[in-house]
Amino acid sequence: MKKTQLVINAILIAGLVAVVAFQFLKKDKIAYVEVGKLMQEYKGMKAARAEFEKKTAQWQANVDTLIAEFQDELKAYEKERSRMSSKEKELKEELLRNKQMQIGQYQEAIKQKSVDEEQILTQTAINSINDYIEEFGKEHSYKFIIGATGQGNLLYALDRYNITQEILAGLNMDYELDNN
Repeated sequence: MKKTQLVINAILIAGLVAVVAFQFLKKDKIAYVEVGKLMQEYKGMKAARAEFEKKTAQWQANVDTLIAEFQDELKAYEKERSRMSSKEKELKEELLRNKQMQIGQYQEAIKQKSVDEEQILTQTAINSINDYIEEFGKEHSYKFIIGATGQGNLLYALDRYNITQEILAGLNMDYELDNN
């Protein structure tokens, strides 16, 4: 009976050792990608930033034009004010206040539109990156591809697990093919 129990225990221990050894010996492909580097060097992100900056510059030019027109109108009012009746002054001041308020509202709307547009353009580029990495991972049989953001989610890894350049090259090639 003791021999049987000893044999069973030995078989169980051997099985457990085999399972543990298998887990340690099997080679799951794991890699990481430097997210910051992708965001800086991905041509799709660069194009999104350039498009956003172009739109922002146009919106700012519109605001600057409105402000310049308002200031010109205010200067003209200051020159003509002494020749106006109190009723005309009151009416002109009311118009100037309304115009100033409208410009302020327009500026706020442009700021919000700018925030929204930046989020949309950035998210579109991020979605492209994520989709590419997912396909890349499946194609190359990776079990994990970790995003290293530099904010503590990946504290250390050997350089051989860094596939940033490979991902970046593929992303940029896909971007160029899609946009030419």
